Amino acid sequence: MKDKQSRHSWHKLRRKQRGSQQEDLTSMKEVAEHFFEGVEKLLEVWVGPYDHRNQKSDLRNIPREALDELMEDAKCEIISTRSSSLVDAYVLSESSMFISRCRFILKTCGTTTPLKCIPRLLGLVKQHTGFTQVEDIFYSRKNFRQPSLQDETHRSFTAEVEALENMFPTGQAYCLGRLNGDCWYLFALDRPYALLGGGRVGPLATPALAAPHRHQPDQTLEVVMTDLEPEVMALFHQSQCATAAEATKRSGIDQLLPGVRIDDVLFDPCGYSMNGLLDNGCYVTIHITPETEFSYVSFETNIPQSCYKDVINRVVDCFKPGKVLVTVFANKSSEANEFARQLKLPTLRSEYRQRDLQYCSVRGYDLVYALFEEWPS
Repeated sequence: MKDKQSRHSWHKLRRKQRGSQQEDLTSMKEVAEHFFEGVEKLLEVWVGPYDHRNQKSDLRNIPREALDELMEDAKCEIISTRSSSLVDAYVLSESSMFISRCRFILKTCGTTTPLKCIPRLLGLVKQHTGFTQVEDIFYSRKNFRQPSLQDETHRSFTAEVEALENMFPTGQAYCLGRLNGDCWYLFALDRPYALLGGGRVGPLATPALAAPHRHQPDQTLEVVMTDLEPEVMALFHQSQCATAAEATKRSGIDQLLPGVRIDDVLFDPCGYSMNGLLDNGCYVTIHITPETEFSYVSFETNIPQSCYKDVINRVVDCFKPGKVLVTVFANKSSEANEFARQLKLPTLRSEYRQRDLQYCSVRGYDLVYALFEEWPS
């Protein structure tokens, strides 16, 4: 009798486990069906040489209609635009684009294909500007949550490097972080290329192997956050905030960098993007995927500072993430180049512990990567 009762109890437990497993599978299927990849692919293209006597020497001369077609190659579209005297900023259906005199930045999330727009972009540069060289290309991203959902070109970093090397035969590919965890990928050219017709490039007549020396400081701070506080993420659903302006104010985004002129969008039913401009040509951009199962927030700016500690902590306090990934990419002329050494010191609030810290020098730039996790976790 005891054995019979034990078998009965065991079968009852198994039915309960199967029911629980079925519920888990159903829940996983529901998440997969509405999953959105918040991780962005960041493409940065520098062209030159700049000739102040040639008024065509400006990427902002590329017509708007041509930019719309360019975004079709990347599988996104322009929603809104703002300009300062030094930069044009575009909010996209999937993140942002910034265009200044010599630099083109495209940052796209979801299943977009930014690498596929490079040939058309180079053709537009050749057609509408006075530039004759591609001086630098940087392509970077965090590892995806679900890489299998990406277009074949972006399904792995190996595939992305192959696509880039098909256009630019020489380059440098890096991975910072953990191959079996959070990491950050970077591809950079190791030499400039001549712009040819038809969106192609070729070797320079006089090869230049050294890094181009930019007298102007150049720096990028990125703060990537995951496992975010649900109450904060709720503000980026239209059920909680009726407008982007309301979400910006209630979340405290408007206080992160005072003086920034904001262009923000709240998506239906959820999601948020913001571009901000300063008169000195600097920008800030924030993108939010608020769903609890795959919440993600990115913050990026090129505002020069010798110490980003206060900025990073304001961003972390605003969104309350479980994990924080920080990268600083700065050339030798930038005061932000000093910040790499400061990341050896306690940078975030005491409830966060540093998990990884790595450095890399890439053709005139210094890169620092750091990963922080809420403690205890």
